Amino acid sequence: MQFRAGASLSLRIRHFAFSAALLASLTSISAAASAQSGYYWHVVFDNAIGSGPYFYSQARAIAPSQIEEQNYRLPVETKFFKTPPNALRLAWQSEPGGGWEASIRLVNFRNRYPGMTGSSLFVWCYSPEGISAADMPDFVLSTEAEGLQVAEFPASFTARESLGRFSGSIPAGTWVEVRIPMSALSTASVYPFRLEYFASVTFHQGHADSKRHTLIVDEIRVGDDTAGSSATAPTPTNLDAKGYERHVVLHWDAQETPSLARYVVYRSVDGSPYVPIGIQLPGIHRYSDFIGRIGVKAEYKVVAENWQYRDSAFSTVASAATHEMTDDELLTMLQEATFEYYWEGADPHSGMARENIPGDDRIVATGASGMGIGALVVGVDRHFITRQQGLERMEKIVGFLEKADRYHGAFSHYMNGATGKTIPLFGMFDNGGDLVETSFLMEGVLTARQYFDGPSPAERSLYQRITALWQGVEWDWYRDNPQSDFLYWHWSPEWSWQIHHPLIGFNEVMSVYLLAIASPTHAVPAGMYYSGWASQSVDAQHYRQGWSGSTDGNHYGNGNSYYGIKLDVGVGPGGPLFFTDYSFFGFDPHALHDRFTPSYFENNRNIALINRAYCIANPKHFKGYGVDAWGLTAADTPRDYQASAPDDADDYGTLALTGALSSFPYTPEASMQAFKHYYRDLGADLWDIYGPRDAYDPEAGWISPIYMGLNQAPIADMVENYRTGLLWREFMSNPEIKTMLAKLDAATRQSEP
Repeated sequence: MQFRAGASLSLRIRHFAFSAALLASLTSISAAASAQSGYYWHVVFDNAIGSGPYFYSQARAIAPSQIEEQNYRLPVETKFFKTPPNALRLAWQSEPGGGWEASIRLVNFRNRYPGMTGSSLFVWCYSPEGISAADMPDFVLSTEAEGLQVAEFPASFTARESLGRFSGSIPAGTWVEVRIPMSALSTASVYPFRLEYFASVTFHQGHADSKRHTLIVDEIRVGDDTAGSSATAPTPTNLDAKGYERHVVLHWDAQETPSLARYVVYRSVDGSPYVPIGIQLPGIHRYSDFIGRIGVKAEYKVVAENWQYRDSAFSTVASAATHEMTDDELLTMLQEATFEYYWEGADPHSGMARENIPGDDRIVATGASGMGIGALVVGVDRHFITRQQGLERMEKIVGFLEKADRYHGAFSHYMNGATGKTIPLFGMFDNGGDLVETSFLMEGVLTARQYFDGPSPAERSLYQRITALWQGVEWDWYRDNPQSDFLYWHWSPEWSWQIHHPLIGFNEVMSVYLLAIASPTHAVPAGMYYSGWASQSVDAQHYRQGWSGSTDGNHYGNGNSYYGIKLDVGVGPGGPLFFTDYSFFGFDPHALHDRFTPSYFENNRNIALINRAYCIANPKHFKGYGVDAWGLTAADTPRDYQASAPDDADDYGTLALTGALSSFPYTPEASMQAFKHYYRDLGADLWDIYGPRDAYDPEAGWISPIYMGLNQAPIADMVENYRTGLLWREFMSNPEIKTMLAKLDAATRQSEP
């Protein structure tokens, strides 16, 4: 800390660039959003994740003025805060002829689209020494994330105003809520400033008094003068605490009302006074307290707080202690945490997996739900929930799918969890069937069909209902025409084959061809595995080379060695690690072989080993990579969703924790080493209510603010496949899969030169 003076891997990846279409499609969705969406339509800042400077800020000074900063970002304040456990600190010295600015922007996570609602901006301010109104900084509001910029439509910003106009003087040692009515501000750019598109607040040098000032800011939000009911929120009940090796998980029940703004968690260690340690959003009744040490006993209580910052009575007290855990116990802990994303974090209407948390609560993801069904089976088998609970959740999911929109049996990529209607998140052409996401869903439900194959009427009925969904998928329709060598990703009744994207391997979509061959009702010829998936055509070669930038593996087979590791199949050095788990959470790669490799298990292992070896070599010299920190795959990044891979073009410095952790079947020792590093060494930043966060970028000082449906389930699923082979065993026991393997063997013999 110091004072300073003065072409992607697949269509899935390309989709995330369609920001304009994203906004248009989301704003057309009807149906009320639930708690998390509502929270983020109001809150600009409540807490910072991690121990470094606040990533979503900028701070710079023009000499001779000064602004306290860390790597040009605002420092996080942990001693004084309004919403625990931290706030942001503005510490400046304004000099004549100089200047400084400090911007705080909305947290950037996917599906947080513009929609700020309210008539005023509220900022809580605190100063240890006190600041007069005349010496308070100026401020500007902007619809651009980086504050003042050239205004390109529809960007706009307000005229510069003194914060002191609205705050008055800030007394020493007293929190003051500052209300800034939008009606008091004027637009200073070409286009009108619209609060619903608010993206950042920038504080500027005001009175140049040549004195040091410190202003702590917290709980920046947009709202109305009387946000929500003034009634006190109901007290949380049934608080429970469970200790693990380095952290404690709390869970409570609650009756939520419109007055609820947040939950506040208090902790006492070894009989010390209770102190607030964190908050939790409405709709989430779970909190993870990372203590970081073994043998610590802590007591907890929780209050519900309304929008006027009035607290309910305290819950009853719950206590737990951290304790030493074996490797096997640590793995169970990891699976239980990731399973909760699909259990407690699931959409309440459908039981399906949300695309990301936090995010837009309306959106459920088809492919992530298939993988989440695998996690549900793991949860039953590991006794995280009872078999009856798992059966009831499956009945809810299947009941939703039976009524949801389908397109020749295929489901769309995203659906509204309350209605089952398609959400065209990627634009107007995306309003139909998505064969890739449907394949992941079918892999999940077929695994569950075999697992819940008991003699009870409920389980027999579930078996038959899943069979009907499976048999209803018209895989052969997605050939486009009976002569096509390829299966195609999308079809829409309105736009037909406008998204005419052929499925060509090697990548994450192997399951599409395998299931299409396996279908008992709408099968494609087994020879399409070679004419489409492993095609040798010029078009297929160009496709592989186009997204990889390499001629290695452009004929599907590779044969080159990377870091001394031979790769039979794969483009370039193998691609991102989701290639080895999306299709293989149910499909056992031990059972798959073709004329390019005798074992997809060994091939997947080598992809993981190459990925790790690349991170150890770290040719781009990114911070944080090493023997215990690796795993380049598709994940959230500081630049939005990207598919990182072990090559120069696709290595951005972001490590996705699912990369190493979902590789447990292939690299158990190396994956365990990474897991212990992520949990024991970095857990204070990287471990939260659903286990390991999505990703982190040590170079950028960034930690993902979200969990992602496509990344948590592969951890639970693949760890279980490493430990017991459960999901592989159940899925491969489907009789249609056994028939498919025989057909594929015959097609392999026929295709041999």
